[in-house]
Amino acid sequence: MRAELLGRVIEPSSPKLIEYFKTSMGALPEEILRVLFLDASRRLIADEQMQHGSVRQLTLYPRTIFRRALELDAAAILLVHNHPSGDPAPSDSDIRVTDLLRGIGRALDVELIDHIIVTQREHHRLAAGKAPPRGRPGPPLTLGDGHRDETQKEIADLALANARRTLRRRLLRKQLLGNDELFGEPAWDMLIDLFIHEGEAKPVSTSSLGIASGLGMSSALRLVQRLCEAELLVRTSDPADGRRNFIRLAPEVAHRLTAYFAAGEE
Repeated sequence: MRAELLGRVIEPSSPKLIEYFKTSMGALPEEILRVLFLDASRRLIADEQMQHGSVRQLTLYPRTIFRRALELDAAAILLVHNHPSGDPAPSDSDIRVTDLLRGIGRALDVELIDHIIVTQREHHRLAAGKAPPRGRPGPPLTLGDGHRDETQKEIADLALANARRTLRRRLLRKQLLGNDELFGEPAWDMLIDLFIHEGEAKPVSTSSLGIASGLGMSSALRLVQRLCEAELLVRTSDPADGRRNFIRLAPEVAHRLTAYFAAGEE
């Protein structure tokens, strides 16, 4: 059932999709949260279990969800969690969580298209497109019986602290490799992509690196050439195909990026 979703447009109202959720998580004895990450056409990029809770409660960490969405370059997300009690009716906490995550997603340009609650036999769609309910705000970061009260000021303070940290990290990455000119986004994205592939022991060809950059192929190849000339990347021939080249990080760059990412998240 999961395989049938890959590469297809995801519609929250789809009977096949609902049946998949009921089958895979409706009868579980504890609450879990599943997130479907979608591209701009609402095609499935990834289907991942993000959090695990108790019988009555599931604590949510919005930063974890949206960090993953940005890593996958997702344009939209669909949330699903189960109610072990067998009653799919949303709690006040479920509604508040949906509203909070929709607001965060709007700020990050990641649409929350719906939040679905499932049991073994029933489901309930919170219809994320609806206007947020009015009333006194309550604990926003739990599904089920809420126990944490995070105010709007705390959220704003957290956002400001994260923005400052991002700025410090951006300055650090420029100092780290000493080439300000090349540290616009597609160049940095290329280095991160190579770092991940090398960590997974996967070779990267010049053409595939160009495609992953999001640039046109000619622009991407010019950028790869500039990175090689700056001695940040190394081009090697594919021994099995003389027409193809592989791209690797220069050893010193790989070492510095290891230290950079070991020190914390981007």
